[in-house]
Amino acid sequence: MEKIEIRIPAKEKSILGNEHSYFDAVITMEDNIFCSLCIELNVASEGETVAVSKSNLVEAVRDYLELSISNDLPFERWVPDEDNPLKNNSEIVDSFKIEVDMNLFEYA
Repeated sequence: MEKIEIRIPAKEKSILGNEHSYFDAVITMEDNIFCSLCIELNVASEGETVAVSKSNLVEAVRDYLELSISNDLPFERWVPDEDNPLKNNSEIVDSFKIEVDMNLFEYA
């Protein structure tokens, strides 16, 4: 399991719903590139190896969540079924969960 910690201002707590979340991720191979996808957030990345693809996805998910939260935007946006490797018979190379801890902090 990959873990992300995100620090957000306490005033944003109302948009979180849950301070601790898990998101499903999969890696497939397309044209000799490992493609990674977070199912619940519809965030994708890629890499030349499984490890690089996974690392790139974790970074992309962190950036996406931080941007969504700081702009008061909803962040869940599921992958459509036709594009979801879990539902469209794509060959999955790896699957894993991304654990996200959203830590609240107060401004001084």
